[in-house]
Amino acid sequence: MSDRFPDFERFADEVARLRGRMRALFADTRAASGLPEMELTVLTAVVNAAAPPTVAQIGRSLGHPRQVVQRAANRLAELGLVAFADNPEHKRASLLVATEAGRALKAADHARAQEVTRAVTARIDAATFADAAGQLHAIRSEIEAYLREREQ
Repeated sequence: MSDRFPDFERFADEVARLRGRMRALFADTRAASGLPEMELTVLTAVVNAAAPPTVAQIGRSLGHPRQVVQRAANRLAELGLVAFADNPEHKRASLLVATEAGRALKAADHARAQEVTRAVTARIDAATFADAAGQLHAIRSEIEAYLREREQ
């Protein structure tokens, strides 16, 4: 570990480990959905969006390449879980809209995930999650700002 950046490196290591543990925590619920992880991630983004998103918006939000999200969106459309809709703001970037089947699949997945969530939150105080979420949001926001500035 570098002497100049030990806290940042420890933080990055903890985030990577936490991501792995979160994937393991919900592996059974994800498997029960019948969808690969990326497809379920894209479906979740579509169902939870305040307004129908584009593939590029999902990719930027999740930090995944647009092409990866596009493949998942295409597969979800083949399965009848999402539909592509015209985007009045852009001729080529369609909007993704969850179908009734997509919302039902996501609702069932959410119900299964709630069992795991209840078990974990029985062990860790809700305030701990609230504090951590706030801190992670602040860190992510600053990293995103740095990345935007770097691109200019």
